[in-house]
Amino acid sequence: MTAYRLHYFPESGNSYKLALMLTLCGQEFEPVWTDFGGGVTRTVEWREKVNEMGEIPVLEDSGVRLTQTAPILLRLADRYGRFRGGDDGERFEVLRWLFWDNHKLSSYMATYRFLRAFTASPDPHVLAFLRNRLDDCLRIVDRHLGDRLFVVGDRPTVADLSMIAYLSFPKEESGYDLAAAYPAVHAWSGRIAALPNWRAPYGLLPGQRLRSYVQ
Repeated sequence: MTAYRLHYFPESGNSYKLALMLTLCGQEFEPVWTDFGGGVTRTVEWREKVNEMGEIPVLEDSGVRLTQTAPILLRLADRYGRFRGGDDGERFEVLRWLFWDNHKLSSYMATYRFLRAFTASPDPHVLAFLRNRLDDCLRIVDRHLGDRLFVVGDRPTVADLSMIAYLSFPKEESGYDLAAAYPAVHAWSGRIAALPNWRAPYGLLPGQRLRSYVQ
């Protein structure tokens, strides 16, 4: 039996991607809380022992440490035969949206949300720049989902699980009211939340939380 250990911190959307994928595939994992706020991932010791890239999450797969969420999601999809895409065309589309998400949607939202909610005095000009980029990304997703149930095909794939992750945290953290601003994205998030065994981020990722500066 495969043994999973997930190194994470609760606010990490990338950690949530892996926790949600494992949960939806019926797999248990041992949560390994990481003191990201305390700077442990920036230490030489942690990078030598856990992840040379200095990033969270890290998934231990029967003792083998795996990093970078997109290839891990694809590995799990192949292993469990779920969330892959139905044919070569769909699998190409899954890759296309995964790469776009990592470069654009998740990247901008992770940075914007962290600065807005978890730093004491974020630069308003930086926030405005990131918000503008995020709005463009969300408009793209909203248009794409206007006439389809999921990002690729008629069933959810790892592209959906990746793209929805940072949008699944409480709206107070990002300041986005998806229902009002991006109705197709909001409806899609509801379809993801209706999947059997789905759980919200903080339900899957326990442990000490970062200090929040928003209400």
